Amino acid sequence: MTIATPTRTRALFREDAYLTHCDATVLAVSEEGVQLDQTVFYPLGGGQAGDTGALVLADGSRIQIADTRKARFEGATPDDALHLPAPGQEALLARLAAGERVRAEIDWTRRHRHMRLHTASHLMCAVLPYAVDGCSITADYARLDFATVEPIEREHVEARLAALVAGAHAVTTEWITDEDMAQRPELVRTMSVKPPLGLGRVRLLRIDGVDLQPCGGTHVQNTREIGGLRVAKLEKKSARTRRLVLELVE
Repeated sequence: MTIATPTRTRALFREDAYLTHCDATVLAVSEEGVQLDQTVFYPLGGGQAGDTGALVLADGSRIQIADTRKARFEGATPDDALHLPAPGQEALLARLAAGERVRAEIDWTRRHRHMRLHTASHLMCAVLPYAVDGCSITADYARLDFATVEPIEREHVEARLAALVAGAHAVTTEWITDEDMAQRPELVRTMSVKPPLGLGRVRLLRIDGVDLQPCGGTHVQNTREIGGLRVAKLEKKSARTRRLVLELVE
């Protein structure tokens, strides 16, 4: 079934997280940022940090992008991203106008680390069957807060994660309607982040034989691509919450 999604910006990263660049037309330029008709830049959301990179102008000049955020104008959808220039880019930004063509390029090394750690956070949901009460995915770590009073053993977590990574499970996405999502509340594992309803469809991430839940982030195609993981921190955040921080082992 094809479900239409009303949006002004086409989020190419939702279709292919491995795209590192794309050609795009500038829709708007303001103090808040640059909006394009399509982009490979992921905007901050769902716990995952926004992408950085550059917008390359026709003459080869590069506007450095320090962050990507979701647009906040009336009628904006989660796919409407604003590319936030780094400090010192004002002169180049002044040369940019709606209708111009640019090349959007992400910092791929940083993004790929996001993809590996975000996929690892889904594995954590399979290892620890508790609701997630907060998460943060950066290029350096993945932090998850689990709503539980049960003790968590570091060695057990690392061993289970290593087995799931080595299991080379396929990672794919699929879409369901808002109505179907409303009928399957058990798919939602996060207490603080809810899937966006009202757009007609919801994106699910499936790790074959391991996990299935709504997620709009970027992920690797196979768990083996995550590589080595270690539990960098494991602590009692509150009486009913345990915090776990994962890092990649290079």
